[in-house]
Amino acid sequence: MQKTETLEDFYASKFNWMPPGLKQDLGHFNVFNIEDCVGPGKQPVQYSRRDFYKVSLIRGKGRYHYADKSIEVNGTTLIFFNPNVPYQMESLCEQPTGHFCIFKDAFFTEHIRGGLKDLPMFTQGGMPAYVLDKKQDKHITGIFEKMKEELQSDYRFKFDLIRNYIMEVVHYALKMRPSENLYEHTDANSRITAVFTELLERQFPIETPAQQYTLRSAKDFAKQLNIHVNHLNRAIRTTTGKTTTEHIFARLMVEAKALLKHTDWNISEISYSLGFEEPAHFNHFFKKLSSTTPSSFRS
Repeated sequence: MQKTETLEDFYASKFNWMPPGLKQDLGHFNVFNIEDCVGPGKQPVQYSRRDFYKVSLIRGKGRYHYADKSIEVNGTTLIFFNPNVPYQMESLCEQPTGHFCIFKDAFFTEHIRGGLKDLPMFTQGGMPAYVLDKKQDKHITGIFEKMKEELQSDYRFKFDLIRNYIMEVVHYALKMRPSENLYEHTDANSRITAVFTELLERQFPIETPAQQYTLRSAKDFAKQLNIHVNHLNRAIRTTTGKTTTEHIFARLMVEAKALLKHTDWNISEISYSLGFEEPAHFNHFFKKLSSTTPSSFRS
């Protein structure tokens, strides 16, 4: 799977330029026409995770892959993408049209209760796609046009107003019924396994004693991947013949041995960095999987 796409990657690939002060603008927001970013001569959207939120109004026929799901769209669809879930859009028509906006989580910090991740279209198992009729298309298009107009204005509180416009789109969608014609991709198990593996590897290497590995269980990974833990476990066992826990423990052991062999950190520091509450728990884990203690392995 592709590496996580950053805002810098997005601007470089789509426009070959960067907005001034992008790296300092933690609450970055922007809005675009889809036809300026997708279509002939444009780089295809890769299946990967992004480090920003995206809300798209897409007209045309296409298919998008979202975590372990895929959905066929034809007409106008409002889709919400979040940073925790990798996705890819495949256009099945000559030139899709529409609008989309992108923003970082910090754009809404302290402005909505609970944060964006608690909104239904962004929660675990949420359904992020909403099919629109012509009247609904016109209404949402009008909101995107207001975002564009406001973004170019010198109004002192324009970003407060833009946040309100985004939330208007969110609440408009929540009053609707999300599209349910989701189907399992023919290679859904492999897709889930690839996403899980990428997320597992992203936790490493551990580079300082203060850094701590946090995704400790299959349930932790399932939450991050926005799928049910049983679904994750079945997919990984079907694809690899091993359990999710076996993969997690095996990777932890690789990192534990590397830290024991190549650092001068004490056992307690290594134990903490690998997410164990007590050194005794780490000793038990290490001995169970390697038949020797961390101290013996190091010596």
